[in-house]
Amino acid sequence: MEADILIQVILPAALFIIMLGMGLSLKLMDFQLIIAKPKAVILGVLAQMLMLPLIAYLIILSLHIEGALAVGLIILALCPGGTTSNLYTYLAKGDVALSVTLTSVVSLITPFTLPIILLMFMDLLLGSGNKVDLPVLKTMTQLLVITVIPISLGMIIHRLKPHFAMAAEGYVKIFSIVFLLLIVTGLVVKNISHMANYFVQMGLASLLLNVICMFLGLSLARAAKLNFAQQKSIAIEVGFQNGTLAIVIALSLLQNTQMAIAATCYSLLMFITGAIFTLILNRFEAHTQTS
Repeated sequence: MEADILIQVILPAALFIIMLGMGLSLKLMDFQLIIAKPKAVILGVLAQMLMLPLIAYLIILSLHIEGALAVGLIILALCPGGTTSNLYTYLAKGDVALSVTLTSVVSLITPFTLPIILLMFMDLLLGSGNKVDLPVLKTMTQLLVITVIPISLGMIIHRLKPHFAMAAEGYVKIFSIVFLLLIVTGLVVKNISHMANYFVQMGLASLLLNVICMFLGLSLARAAKLNFAQQKSIAIEVGFQNGTLAIVIALSLLQNTQMAIAATCYSLLMFITGAIFTLILNRFEAHTQTS
């Protein structure tokens, strides 16, 4: 019963609060970047929506990952960026406004695209005896409730009570990081007997997804001749996914622990890879400025 309450109530409620916090930092003017910087926004959105699941599928084929573990990596790839991507964009001295816009735009699109694309991959990756029920309309509705509605509510609060929104935003960001770490710790403890085997397989897959997408995002942005701040934003936004949302989809919506393993490994690794990638970007920028 306690596990059911955690998975069905506490997890979605916590994600609701996290997405509300994202909305608290947004205002309608932030979406003007779609018009002001259309190339950067379109490139970032397409890279996240199309490139990420394709890379994830290639990793699955390369590492011979099967069943629920493979589906878990696809779930992760289909999720938008989160507050962590915005934080690392700030630390990397990237275009934070672009990062926030990409996070919010993809978060608003995901509830409609994720169930359909995920269903296609599930048919491809799961055998006939391992089918998982995924009612598309119900899943869309559930994702709307825990993502789009709190983001919209947060924007309304920001509009009506801007000082309160600014004050609350910081606390929610801290909550989101602490909660993610607690959930990851809980999943590791629950699966401790299998965790070494899971981490060998899914740790490498998650690491590859993270690192490959960061560098491909950077390369695409450079090829599009965006400025360096925008390149950094797209690289981090494409490379960092909302691990909490992936875990909620796996545990609360699909009720499958193995599907949460990829997001668990990813959430442990991304703080390290993000710090290293940020350091590389900052040192490269400092070197180009002095040379």
